[in-house]
Amino acid sequence: MISEKTKEEGTMKNILIKWNEISLVERIIGGLIVGILLGLVVPQFTVISLLGDLFVGALKAVAPLLVLFLVMGALARHKDGKQTNMKLVVILYICGTFLAGCVAVAASFLFPITLTLSKGVEDMAAPGGVGEVLKTLLMNLVSNPVDALVNANYIGILAWAVLLGLALKKSSAGTKKAIENISDALSQIVKWVISCAPFGVMGLVFTTISQQGLEALLSYGRLILLLVGSMAFVAFVVNPIIVYLGIRKNPFPLVLRCLKESGITAFFMRSSAANIPVNMKLCEDLGLDEDTYSVSIPLGATINMGGASVTISVLALAAANTMGIQVDFGTALILCVLSAVSACGASGVAGGSLLLVPLACSLFGISNDVAMQVVGVGFIVGVIQDSCETALNSSTDVLYTAVAELSRRRKQNT
Repeated sequence: MISEKTKEEGTMKNILIKWNEISLVERIIGGLIVGILLGLVVPQFTVISLLGDLFVGALKAVAPLLVLFLVMGALARHKDGKQTNMKLVVILYICGTFLAGCVAVAASFLFPITLTLSKGVEDMAAPGGVGEVLKTLLMNLVSNPVDALVNANYIGILAWAVLLGLALKKSSAGTKKAIENISDALSQIVKWVISCAPFGVMGLVFTTISQQGLEALLSYGRLILLLVGSMAFVAFVVNPIIVYLGIRKNPFPLVLRCLKESGITAFFMRSSAANIPVNMKLCEDLGLDEDTYSVSIPLGATINMGGASVTISVLALAAANTMGIQVDFGTALILCVLSAVSACGASGVAGGSLLLVPLACSLFGISNDVAMQVVGVGFIVGVIQDSCETALNSSTDVLYTAVAELSRRRKQNT
């Protein structure tokens, strides 16, 4: 009896060893394929959707705490007088988000599309204007810290993390070590959650396919191609140019590594905040300055939103084309700026980039009723749009941090 039990334990251990030998990306792709097949063959087995709900719930639960302790610990440990590259990183975040909006606007002019609108999202509240978005951001900054954590208000979390980190700079070494230990523990929890990604992805894909079918996605093929194509152009053309200007050598090894090691996991996580531990590990592997990336990565997860800028611009111009509105160059330029500013506040708005589309639509005089129908279309293609958007956002967090660091090193060596 004992020998049989020991044999079973040995078999399970071997299975786990074999499972862990498979890379996370390969396991996730396997979960994706299984989810599609189950959604097509047995759509009535709705219990499979629970795996996706549990996975997303776990990510949402731990991400706010992770951001709070990572930023707070990094600032508390930072020594005065030590040089960091934060100024250049923030400039790159802003420029990258603006250029992404420009690419989306140019692509929409080259390949104009119209949408088939349908009702069903009128009950969702969208921001009324730039002033309202800025007011929301400012109010989020002074939000109650407990409320910010409960509601995953990352702007408020970031503000409190910065204040607490600065206040704790003169605390004892033991206090700083305790905060660092909590940060490490939270990072480990996220890694455990991410290791369950294949099952979570299977549940999420099953839900999408069983409820909407493949036809629902294929019917919006042109919109998906425009969104994904614009983001791909940013990733493979705009970003390499930015990298080359910073490091003055072949940019593609760095660009491709960031996309492979950060972008692919972010694609399936669909959360820049949840992908922070992956990005931190990549920064460590790249040999970057910890004082910089321990702040820039959580900050990037909150304000570096090039993918969101693409989404806002493309859907706003698609709405304008659908309504027969002619958009001139000046208005398009304003849209680039507006989408960049709005995108930086996407993490502070419930629904993210999609619910900032009506704000951009207001630039063309499009009613909120029509704009919210466009948002409904966005939610239909969201399974692809949101994944690609997050992959672009999260991978550039590492990319721009690396460019700032390598650019400084190059200047010091010349």
